[in-house]
Amino acid sequence: MNLSPLEKKLGYRFKDKSLLAEACRHSSYVNEQPAAGLGDNERLEFLGDAVLSLTVSHLLMRRHPDIPEGNLSRMRAGLVNEVQLADIARSIGLGRYLQMGKGEIQTQGRRKKSILADALEAVTAAIYLDGGFNAAFRFIQSHFSGLIRDIRKPNLDPDFKSQLQEFVQIAHKGMPVYKVVSEKGPDHDKTFVVEIRVRDVVARGEGKSKKTAEQDAAGKAILQLNVR
Repeated sequence: MNLSPLEKKLGYRFKDKSLLAEACRHSSYVNEQPAAGLGDNERLEFLGDAVLSLTVSHLLMRRHPDIPEGNLSRMRAGLVNEVQLADIARSIGLGRYLQMGKGEIQTQGRRKKSILADALEAVTAAIYLDGGFNAAFRFIQSHFSGLIRDIRKPNLDPDFKSQLQEFVQIAHKGMPVYKVVSEKGPDHDKTFVVEIRVRDVVARGEGKSKKTAEQDAAGKAILQLNVR
């Protein structure tokens, strides 16, 4: 496949074209051709996730020098997620350049948010490996600056439960489930411990009321989810 048109859309010309080819190679394609000895884009996806997170964190800190870490983390989560990454991938027509197996092609794999988001992470890593951090930074900045400029600042006294609800709905991570796991102290001065579960994330919060404990647990769960 001729990837020169994709390079133009990326605004970056590769010295090592094989990196871009690997970034566009889905595991389903590799699995159908075991004798070819090809690598899929999953390792690049892993690296690209880290490069994106670092760069977007840098851009957010520079844009919002007065916002504390917790709120910056939640802002980053609203930017670096499957939905946003897939939208950017669509804007550069990345899907048409992906190599994938017949089954994925038949099930509209080129349009799937998860595949597009992963491929964009892989392309980011390919640019990083080929041209260094500055090249990757410029690429990410060109696509995220407008989003960062327009993103709403979180409330400095946030409703963590509402923010978590919004985040998991965007990222399709399942609905949060709250459970009181213990109560400590006398009846007139109880402390509640609430556990929250969202997919593979488990966090506990404490408070003098169940609602306060739920807010604390939700805030801690958000920080774990924002690792992505």
